[in-house]
Amino acid sequence: MDLRGYPQVIVFKGSEIKVRVGPWNGLSLVGYPVEIPYCSQKFVLNEKEVYYEYNLLDSLDFSLFKLSPSGRSQRMYWRTQTNTRQVLTVEERDQCENYGFCGENSICNYDGSRATCECLRGYVPKSPDQWNMPIFQSGCVPGNKSDCKNSYSDGFLKYARMKLPDTSSSWFSKTMNLDECQKSCLKNCSCTAYANLDIRNGGSGCLLWFNNIVDMRCFSKSGQDVYIRVPASELDHGGPGNIKKKILGIAVGVTIFGLIITCVCILISKNPIARRLYRHFRQFQWRQEYLILRKEDMDLSTFELSTIAEATNNFSSRNKLGEGGFGPVYKGTLIDGQDVAIKRHSQMSDQGLGEFKNEVVLIAKLQHRNLVKLLGCCVQGGEKLLIYEYMSNKSLDYFIFDEARSKLLAWNQRFHIIGGIARGLLYLHQDSRLRIIHRDLKTSNILLDADMNPKISDFGLAQSFGCDQIQAKTRKVVGT
Repeated sequence: MDLRGYPQVIVFKGSEIKVRVGPWNGLSLVGYPVEIPYCSQKFVLNEKEVYYEYNLLDSLDFSLFKLSPSGRSQRMYWRTQTNTRQVLTVEERDQCENYGFCGENSICNYDGSRATCECLRGYVPKSPDQWNMPIFQSGCVPGNKSDCKNSYSDGFLKYARMKLPDTSSSWFSKTMNLDECQKSCLKNCSCTAYANLDIRNGGSGCLLWFNNIVDMRCFSKSGQDVYIRVPASELDHGGPGNIKKKILGIAVGVTIFGLIITCVCILISKNPIARRLYRHFRQFQWRQEYLILRKEDMDLSTFELSTIAEATNNFSSRNKLGEGGFGPVYKGTLIDGQDVAIKRHSQMSDQGLGEFKNEVVLIAKLQHRNLVKLLGCCVQGGEKLLIYEYMSNKSLDYFIFDEARSKLLAWNQRFHIIGGIARGLLYLHQDSRLRIIHRDLKTSNILLDADMNPKISDFGLAQSFGCDQIQAKTRKVVGT
């Protein structure tokens, strides 16, 4: 039990805090079940001692409290009268239970499948780039500095059903009411939040937090109300009347925008001149993005569209090697006799500019014998093309999923291919100047050269991370 500030239960792994249970609120530890069958709970805090206990209502029965190495807790109960065992409570661990998962001044939300983080009102991500990855551990910082000289310049927003923040930097009083608690917090510029100490009988007592708010999450059923300090500018937009106005304004804006888009689409579909203008606009947009790519520090060649068209016999179907998520892939022969593979973006492809830029930027900065080599790119005349070294033995799935061709792969060749893939992944994960997670690794993305050396390809969905990062979250399910 951590006795700094208001007592709370903490699970350590060495010196690192792994799990923190909210403080006692008069009925239970915040976030734990209010009522535990067959048991009574009690928390004692006075000048002489501090302890939490639970007692069995039937003295002939037995109870076991189990804590796993991961920090997951479980209560089990043995009923002597019926000779049966029951699991009373099991703490369902999710990412929000990891201490400080969202960093400082933020809230962790779990929807049953994944955890997401949001900054408290008036705060912004400390590192927006990391939050977009999304990696949340850097937390949030105040968006606008509070003018604490004027006691009326700040106010408080209520957050319901919360696991109370870390109380190691808190102060408490058993005699103050909630109004007195608010006034006390408002007078202290370092006070960032307040709440009732005891939620029974309408609430009593006062609990104040100072400096940064850490390890707060939202529960669907249990939890407690906590009031977070924010600048008055944030309160001006948070009232019920203003919220209704916002909703009405958004609804009207979305409706008007939808009508405009519908009219534009109809105009483009019916008017040949509008269609041509739209195509020219898209080509201009791609060209601007292409110029931005060329300015980046990349040792990457650029090709003219006429050169690629000549190399592929004007994208002849006889030169077509296959088709992936990006679009068709063609074999081409450059003027110097070099064979190349050319990926042509399809207008019907789900992959767009982001994936195209991602592949160009990432592969251009990576060099390894087990990664496919990008020779150059072309953005011209509405076309988006990537030019790679040609792999004469196609991809791994061409062999292993064909009964006849799979027999051509001896075990030493299979082991050689496995080792090459592993070396490529090791380079991406540990040894490259960027830490890369491929996110779409499958047999069709493992290409084989003339000597059956494997090459990892297709980095459109890959994501780069900092060299010291060991975990991250994604906003959507993609890849393989």
